[in-house]
Formats: sequence, C-alpha cells, structure tokens
Amino acid sequence: MTTSREPDRSSAGPPAPDTPALGTPAPGRPVRGSTSGRPVMAALDLLGRRWVLRVIWELHRAGAPIGFRDLQRRCDNMSSSVLSTRLAELREAGITASTAHSTWHLTPLGDELVSSMGPLLDWSRTWAERQ
Repeated sequence: MTTSREPDRSSAGPPAPDTPALGTPAPGRPVRGSTSGRPVMAALDLLGRRWVLRVIWELHRAGAPIGFRDLQRRCDNMSSSVLSTRLAELREAGITASTAHSTWHLTPLGDELVSSMGPLLDWSRTWAERQ
C-alpha cells in the first residue's frame, strides 16, 4: 500500500519504448522529456521533481547533518512520505547521504550541485530586475 500522494508505479510493468523509465532519473536511462538519457536531461528531471530543490537547499543551509524531522520542519512540514521518497531519490543519485545517527547531509556531489547553481541564481536576479 502506498501512503504517498504520488502514483504507485511498483506494478506498472515495463515502460513502453517511448516512455521514460520509472524510478530515480539517471544518465543513460530515458527520463521525462527525453528518451536519450543524456545527463543534463536526467538532472533536469530529478531537480524538477516536487520539493527536490527545497530539500537540497535546506540541507545546504543547515551546514551540518540534520535529522529527518528537523528537515521536514524546515521544508514547511511537507509530508513525511514525500520527504522519504525525495531523500531516497537523492541518495540513489549520490546527492545526499545519511549518517549512522539517521541524519542527512549533502555529499560532495551535492555540494558541487549547489555551487553550480550560482550562475542560475545570478541570472534570476537579473531577470527579476527586468520584470
């Protein structure tokens, strides 16, 4: 039984040839918007999922590993099932990790992702000024 509001895809069967693979987006596998599996398309699919960027941002802002409930509070008390799903996807993608004490943090790859968003942040400020 799925408690998440997201569709239960566990028994959906294999995707049709032109349908993205289910699960965590990864380079080399079809994703939403692309059957090529190009790394940039897989990254955009992952980062475009509901709450993913907020989870990454809050882990970055924390600066140290934080517990699940604290992370949930920082994310405006998002549903625990969605947070669990997003953390699992981000862990599978190598962006987050959990410690032996059940706390979460960004991996070095996750830190690189946050740093790489700097130019987008700069662009968004310019865009906002021109609106």
